[in-house]
Parts: sequence; structure tokens; C-alpha cells
Amino acid sequence: MRLLLSLSVIVAACFQIGAVYAAEISGQPMAWHKLTLTVNGPQASETDTKPNPFTDYRMTVTFAHESGEPKYVVPGYFAADGQAAETSAAAGNKWRAHVSPDKPGKWTYQVSFVQGNGIAVDGKQEGKPVAGANGDAGAFTVEPSDKSERDFRAEGRLTYVGKHYLQFAGSKRYFLKAGPDAPETLLAYEDFDGTRANKKNVPLKTWQPHVQDWREGDPTWQAGKGKGLIGAINYLSAKGCNSFSFLPYNAGGDGDNVWPFVSRNDKFHYDCSKLDQWQVVFDHAQAQGLYLHFKLQETENDDNNHKGKGTVPTALDDGDLGPERKLYCREMVARFGYELALNWNLGEENTQSSQQQRDMVAYLKEVDPYDHLIVVHTYPNQQDKVYPELLGNRSEVTGASLQNPWNQAHERTLKWVTQSRQAGRPWVVANDEQNPAGLGVPPDAGYQDFDGKAGDGDKAYDRHDIRQQTLWGTLLAGGAGVEYYFGYKLPQNDLICEDFRSRDRAWDDCRIAIDFFSSHGIPFWEMNNVDSLVEGVARDRTYGFAKPNDLYLIYAPSGGDVQLNLKDVKGSFAVQWFNPREGGELRRGSITSVEGGSLVSLGQAPSQRDQDWLIMVRK
Repeated sequence: MRLLLSLSVIVAACFQIGAVYAAEISGQPMAWHKLTLTVNGPQASETDTKPNPFTDYRMTVTFAHESGEPKYVVPGYFAADGQAAETSAAAGNKWRAHVSPDKPGKWTYQVSFVQGNGIAVDGKQEGKPVAGANGDAGAFTVEPSDKSERDFRAEGRLTYVGKHYLQFAGSKRYFLKAGPDAPETLLAYEDFDGTRANKKNVPLKTWQPHVQDWREGDPTWQAGKGKGLIGAINYLSAKGCNSFSFLPYNAGGDGDNVWPFVSRNDKFHYDCSKLDQWQVVFDHAQAQGLYLHFKLQETENDDNNHKGKGTVPTALDDGDLGPERKLYCREMVARFGYELALNWNLGEENTQSSQQQRDMVAYLKEVDPYDHLIVVHTYPNQQDKVYPELLGNRSEVTGASLQNPWNQAHERTLKWVTQSRQAGRPWVVANDEQNPAGLGVPPDAGYQDFDGKAGDGDKAYDRHDIRQQTLWGTLLAGGAGVEYYFGYKLPQNDLICEDFRSRDRAWDDCRIAIDFFSSHGIPFWEMNNVDSLVEGVARDRTYGFAKPNDLYLIYAPSGGDVQLNLKDVKGSFAVQWFNPREGGELRRGSITSVEGGSLVSLGQAPSQRDQDWLIMVRK
């Protein structure tokens, strides 16, 4: 297939412009699948300075469907010998761009390849055309995807559609996420080229506990490297998780062991083989149905204002939008932007100024042809200062990645869902970090003799509390999902975790919740929070979510004495109960139906009335 497609491209190029260029398109020519255009360009090395292959060349490829829509202007990048993941090559003449075409039919491409000092991040500079590559054009044919089940290629690109939830462009299904927000050092993996530890207490990972989850036929590189991390991806997918997060750049931060450059402090030269190996992992994650949460930087290196310490050498352009930051954003988009399900997060606990944030967001929007979701994460006590400056038409931000105390997820999610909607651009709001910062979501009871508790005395909590107030609290506030943070004091924490089985039962809670919405046809994208319509015990922990006059969901921390205000609606409603601890079929409680027009009792749970239940009231 690769040979035939490559030949068709060369023939098309000859026919259209009368010359044979070195362009090759590889990959599966199907809708939503990754296709790679490679051209033979200038010979270069990662560490060259005159010219620098990352800053002094600008390769851009325009891909267009025969109908005229869509049309993508995709940034390209220097790819060394084109096989760097396997060879660790630092030099070569291969230059690349990736596309994941939206639909079947004939597609065309045209290459712009120019040279000039700093031209990669200077859009106003015309540059000097690179002979033999600039102007190359051709065509190829795309067939329907052959994928199914969890593989994102079966559903298409996740897109922001002006709602509080992302939607797959192909299947039109709306998306709720659940998975780990830790370890932030996920990419600090000894099997990646050019990766080293700078802190003795934060060693590189082997991901050894997940080698058992690698399967025959799964990807590796360099004679079997990568099995541990690929296995970890498999484990998360098998548990029903559909997202995970990571830092691509943490130099100077808590981990200080991940950067995309050839060396920690060289911000203008990128490590081709390391980034190709990251790409292997990300491609596999997408095939396993896992959303990629790029946290582009962290609080220690996002600007020069960390704890009043003055200059931060690892900060890109001191926090401003300069050549370092522009190049970083462009390289991330060029190498990974074709992935179907991802978001760009400006950074973990971001402290850049509002203007710096707006500038970075605007540049990401400029270089990302796919218009992926862009979110901001900040400290809990900074949200009321940071987020209002980005709402509505004040910025291009389309979401919030929240950090809050675990038992405040509901109220804080509801606040930013509501305020963003009122500002005219509804945000996709997720709860991605649970405080206390040192604890987060604890390991399961019984994991390596751990008791399952975080905190002491009356402040202690466990996974059941997380399920009730973080997971379901977020979902019934109109949140787009959760990612679980592991703290820094407990076993398998945010810096050193290598075993996702440490929260095995917590992932079950997540799977049960996400599956409930899909299995029962819950139109959550059409629903809003209605806490004000619910009365009963533990009022502060009883949540309501509804499509009024049609469907009501009530989450109760204990299974009874809940009342629902149906005074303004008419008709009969069936009452059914769902067990969020074990999943399974809907069940009948002591009351099976109610009539609109009054405040109605929903009765008692089918069993275990001291436990949490979800009540569904449906016309």
C-alpha cells in the first residue's frame, strides 16, 4: 500500500508541474488515519547553527479535499534520516509533515519550503525558496477508515463546537474523559533517547510493572524498547480510561527530567529521535482510545516570576511570546498536532500574565490547523484572578483544567461552566488535579499494604469520597470529565509513579461512570445542573443534572429521602436507580414512577441505603 501510494503521488506531481520531486506519502490512506509526507530537503544536523534546521527553514504543506473543504495548512519539521526512532540519527535530509484527512476522496498537497534567518517563527518573512522541494505538488486518494471500537480513527477528530463538551467530527458523539493526571513525568522514560534524570529523588522510569501488559504486535523501537510504557497505555485502555496527561517540558521543575531539545538548556535544537519515539507512544495511545493532555510547561519554568526568584533560565522567552516559545509551540504542533484527540494546556499551575497567556494561545491557534482545545490550569486560589481575564472574547481559550480540593470539585466546576457560558464562549471544564497537593487521589486499599486513606483524623478520605465528590460531583456540574492526580507524598505519586494498578479500583469507578452515560443514551451535552431542584439529606453532596421536562439525574450520597421539584413540568416519569459503585443494570426502588406538577419523593434505594446511588427520572 505504501509503495502504491508513493508512486501515485510522484505520478501526480509529474503530471501537474512537469518535474519529479522527492515527495513520498506513507501511511494508510484512510479517513482520520495518519499520513506522512516526506521530502528530500537540505542535508542538516540537529545541532547545526548556520543554518539552524529548526529556525532557519520553514516547511509548510497545504492539504485540501477535492470539494474545497477542509483545507489544512500544516507546519513541517526536520526529521533527520526519516527513521530516527530506530537509528537515533541526528542528521539527514528528510523533512516531514503529517495530516489526518477528514474524509474519503481525492486530496491534493502543495509544499512551501523557504529559507531565512529565523523564518520558522517569522510569518511575515518571505524567505528564499528551497530548490527541489518548494512548490512540490501532488494528489492522493483517501478511503473510509476500517477502524472500530475504542480506536479514535473510527470516530474522527475531537473538536470544540461551542459547547461544554468536545465532539467527534466523524461519529458526532460527544466525549467525557477519565484517566490519570499523573505522573507528570510520564515521558521521563529510560527507553527514550536523550533522556536523563537531574534529581536523585526523581529517577527515570522503566515502567517495569506494565511490561506484562505489552502484547505481541504492539509497537516498540530499537529491538524491543518501549514495552513498559506501551504496556501502561494498554492497561489504562483495558480499564476503560480514555485520557492521560504529561509534561513535554519540565526543565527546572519538580521532575527536571523531560525536554524535547537535544540538551536541557538548548531551546533552539530539537531531538529528532526522542520526539519520533514519543510519537510512537502517542500514536499507540490514540489507537487505544486515549486522549492526550499536553501540559506544555509547569509553574517553575513558565515565566520569570516563580516565587519571586527573578530570572528563570529554563523559562521560554521569560514567559513572553518570543522565538523560543514560538518554536516550541510550532514543533509540538508539527510533530503531534495530527493526533485526533488532544488538548494544549498552557501549563501546570500557570502563572504567566494574562497578556502572555493570550499571546501564547493566539499563536497556538495560528499554527495549529486542527484548532484543538486550548485550556489553562492554575492554582486554586488564583482561579478568580486568572480565568475572568480569559473568558468570552477576551481570549481564544476554550477550556479550563481545574485544580481544587477534592471536595470542592462540584462547586468550582459549576462556577466556570456557568461563567463561561454567560460570557458567550462555553468552556470545556474538567477537574484535573485534586488537592491537598501532597495527597491527591490515594492508592487503593491493599495496594502494597496501603490502607487506602489519605489525610488524618476527620480530614481523612479515600477513593469512595473521591468517587462521590470529585468524579460524580464534576460530571453533574456539567464538567467534561476528570483526571486523577496522585500527590507527592503517597506511594506511586506524581513524580515517581510507574504502576497505574496502584489506583486499579479508582479506574473502575471512572469506567462505571463514563459507561453509564453511553449505555443509557444520556444526552449530557443538552443537560444543565439543577441542584436547586433537589432536596434531601446531605444537601451539599446531592447533585442534580437535567434536560428539563425530559430527564433528571440525581446523585445521592445515601440512598433515600431525596425529593425532586417537578412543579413546573407535566407528565409521568419513570424512576430508576443506578449503582455507581458496581455498575450494572438500572434497578427499581421503592417508588417506580412520579407525576409532574409538585415536589415529589423519589423513594428509597433498592438496597444498601447507606451508600451512594444515582437516580434517573425519565419521561
